[in-house]
Amino acid sequence: MVRKTVAVVGGGAAGVLATRELLRCSDDRVVLIEPDAPGGGLAYGSARPWHLLNSRAGAMSADPADPGDFARWAECEPSSFQPRSVYGRYLADAFARVAAAYGDRLEVVPDRAVRLAGFGASRRIHTEKSWQIAADEVVVATGNPAAAQPFPLRDHPDYIADPWRPGALEAIPSDVPVLLVGAGLTSVDVVLTLTADGHRDAPITAVSRRGQLPLSHISEVPPAVDLALGECRSLRDLVRAVRVAAANAEDWRAVVDALRPDIDRIWGTLTAAEQDAFLRHLARPWECHRHRMAPSVGARIAALREEGRFEVRAGGIRAVTGPPAGGVLVELEAGVQWFGAVVNCAGPGRLPASAGTFVHSLLNDGHAKIGPHGLGLDIDHQGRIADDLWLIGPLRRGRSWETTAVPEIRSQARALIDRNK
Repeated sequence: MVRKTVAVVGGGAAGVLATRELLRCSDDRVVLIEPDAPGGGLAYGSARPWHLLNSRAGAMSADPADPGDFARWAECEPSSFQPRSVYGRYLADAFARVAAAYGDRLEVVPDRAVRLAGFGASRRIHTEKSWQIAADEVVVATGNPAAAQPFPLRDHPDYIADPWRPGALEAIPSDVPVLLVGAGLTSVDVVLTLTADGHRDAPITAVSRRGQLPLSHISEVPPAVDLALGECRSLRDLVRAVRVAAANAEDWRAVVDALRPDIDRIWGTLTAAEQDAFLRHLARPWECHRHRMAPSVGARIAALREEGRFEVRAGGIRAVTGPPAGGVLVELEAGVQWFGAVVNCAGPGRLPASAGTFVHSLLNDGHAKIGPHGLGLDIDHQGRIADDLWLIGPLRRGRSWETTAVPEIRSQARALIDRNK
């Protein structure tokens, strides 16, 4: 049988997990296209020591058949919350191990994919440095869309569009008030970084439509619960059943965790109108409950709020101006306030505006279509964008919902082995 060449575009968590499964469980030749060292990605490569995983170590194994692999590697308890930088090193080591074992079938191209040209046997992936890589199949593993850009002064010197850009946060003076646009996990990470040295005197304010921060895990894993959702026929029924279960459970977190295996099935049963309603009214509360802060992080954020060093406000930004003296004047619902820096902490944006270079080219050249609600790319039930063009990771959102965390991406990577059956 002729051995196929599979190109994996992206070397973050999704790309490493896909490459690992393809090498271990098939005879395919794999070409991984990634400009940086495989394994880091945005989530883990830029993390500082105080940035912790928001899942327990026992859920983070790279191996679907060995849930304890990461905890053993890190020499920690499965219930612990490890630094994201440690997890990045784990993924890099997992990649190094599989590369050492299957190096005769692996090629790493240290470059950035920018375009897919041609179809079928004439398919070529073009890169920034003018590589042209032939591949029988392509796995798109490029991670999240770029962050939304809700702030109108994108080129203002005191506006930080990307808080993960090296040195961006360190350049903010410690004596100026800072506004964070968004109140999700990115804003939590930014607050931890800005206050890490203990020398910040000026306050930090986060503003979002609802003014809701992520909630926290508890130290111990809550007792599991059984959910009876068989009678639910609508989004309204589902919300009612979940609220009743949470009220009766020892801890509401157990109800959220019990829902997780069924989320994609439930999402698929909702009508388009119900999905729209969920996105407008329930998505943010769900994310606050589902993607929680590690206990120690939650305690740190609570302490900063009690000390008056961190404030969260609900509402929007009505107007912004850049005065000649520097900084930014921002009109919030409570009035106009001056900030020495404004940091974009918004979540992933909608397509096509937030598509990265390679995904944008797929859309422009007719290889892919935008999926439901603009959250990702359109795929079939197997995760296929088009013939021999596959997708794993966050860009499945829209067709799927639970597709951003390691356990789900790990399962998607394993499913690549059966993709042609």
